[in-house]
Amino acid sequence: MSVLEAALPGPSPPPEQHAPPPDSRLVSSGRIRGMGTFLVALAAVMTFAFGLGVPSSDRATFILTAPPAVNVAPLTMSVRWVSIVLAVLCAAAGLWLVFRREQRASYLVFGAGFTLFLWSFLTWVARGAQLNFVQMLATTLISTTPLVFGSLSGIMCERSGVINIAIEGQFLAGAFLGAMIGSVTGDLWLGVLAGAVAGGLFGWLLAFLTLRYGIDQIIAGVVIVAFCTGLTTFLTEQVLTPDQATLNSPQTFAAIGIPLLDKIPIVGPVLFDQNVFVYLAAVLLVVVHVGLFRTRWGLRVRAVGEHPHAAETVGVHVISVRYRNVILGGAIAGIGGASFTIGSVGQFSPQMTAGLGYVALAAMIFGRWRPFGALGAALLFGFCVSLQSFLAVLNVGIPSPFLAMAPYVITIAVVSGLVGRVRPPAADGAPYRRE
Repeated sequence: MSVLEAALPGPSPPPEQHAPPPDSRLVSSGRIRGMGTFLVALAAVMTFAFGLGVPSSDRATFILTAPPAVNVAPLTMSVRWVSIVLAVLCAAAGLWLVFRREQRASYLVFGAGFTLFLWSFLTWVARGAQLNFVQMLATTLISTTPLVFGSLSGIMCERSGVINIAIEGQFLAGAFLGAMIGSVTGDLWLGVLAGAVAGGLFGWLLAFLTLRYGIDQIIAGVVIVAFCTGLTTFLTEQVLTPDQATLNSPQTFAAIGIPLLDKIPIVGPVLFDQNVFVYLAAVLLVVVHVGLFRTRWGLRVRAVGEHPHAAETVGVHVISVRYRNVILGGAIAGIGGASFTIGSVGQFSPQMTAGLGYVALAAMIFGRWRPFGALGAALLFGFCVSLQSFLAVLNVGIPSPFLAMAPYVITIAVVSGLVGRVRPPAADGAPYRRE
């Protein structure tokens, strides 16, 4: 049964005889060989740069304890031998991809091999020093949170057939209004609500321009981003700055520990001692995934994103479905914007989102328009941001501009097709006119 047939009431029309669409999760043999070769190259770097290239006496120490978890002794290891062992495993994963070329397991094997490289790299940069591994993971999760909100916003919109380039602008609007309302009222939950309203309003504007007047969706999104950037910059200079103490100094959500779970070593402080936005992002991940892939509402949304004309002929109001999804997507992005201010920084500054709305779109594409796939990509980007700050403190000799570029280099690699050919919803970005 197709998505459209399952989504619609009444008897289903007889299925047409046609070839099933290709599985977008399959990867070409050439790309699998390329991924395997890349892992072998990484293994060579691990062997000669991180292993044989350092003195055998070098040790790296990882701190595995952070409050309120139970204390765990630091982990000290030999940089050379750990890197060589991990290099052997990484090379084995690469050769397995080169010669076996298993399509469905290729990304899993590649991810495992790349993780081995990251561990070897962390061991190398921590040589002769101490690296708080738990704190790095916690910072990764905090950096990931706004990207999760942004990618969920994009999924909500694009699954219904509307491209949402305006996530960056919705981030800025939510961050600005969330900070101002949180400062004026002293109620952080009102700040979250204000951020959702701001994002939802610009979501409605995107839907109105594209669905009512048929404006190109990408152009409309870019215009909204430019408008939000200019508007928030102007209002910051004219309104917030003259009265900074009253209008732009909100409190931030404190970390909320989950009893007993936050005592678990290593993962306790990372997963179970976070602020409200981290928990809210986790809840929304589950809600959006279940809603899109386990409910009749989700089937209708996906039907509209794949075959809007067929859905309209059997009673689904395509425009209404798209309006609702784009507004909801904007509200989710607005909450993500509020996480920048009342979730961490404590004040709004112009262009503070630093292009992360576009990174969230790349995470959505990397995750193939699925919530948990986008989460994996967002974690990768968040880890790059966290690693950048820790490497700057450790002074490993890598120029800071190169460290700052890492998340955006990965974004370019994703959107340029490094992850393989992906298939968006068939009607994504296509204007719709009722017949």
